[in-house]
Amino acid sequence: MSEDNSHFAPVDPVKAGLSACCPRCGQGRLFDGLTKLKPRCSNCGLDYSFADSGDGPAIFVILLADLIVVGLAVWTEINYQPPVWLHFVLFGPMAIFVSLWLLRTIKALLIALQYKNSAAQGTIDRG
Repeated sequence: MSEDNSHFAPVDPVKAGLSACCPRCGQGRLFDGLTKLKPRCSNCGLDYSFADSGDGPAIFVILLADLIVVGLAVWTEINYQPPVWLHFVLFGPMAIFVSLWLLRTIKALLIALQYKNSAAQGTIDRG
């Protein structure tokens, strides 16, 4: 990523990630839809082509969503022993909702951290 010479106040990456807004200006939306990245910020014009979160968000979502949903399901089973169908009705939709929310939030957070730290793809210097 090339050096950014913009004149915007610094945006906290955690705030930008949680609100899914532009990591440079903090105003424009980061996503077009649920998790599809926009080509550029509608407010400041920052080109989002530098952003490549890869598989990082998916790994974090798998770990965190499983911890939350399976933990609640096990706790519910131990304390209340509900029928199996109730587990499906409660924890099936919860798993989907938590996974989608976490995927969007963690993807935005990793993109904001990439911008703040000027992260780019690694290269090997053989010179």
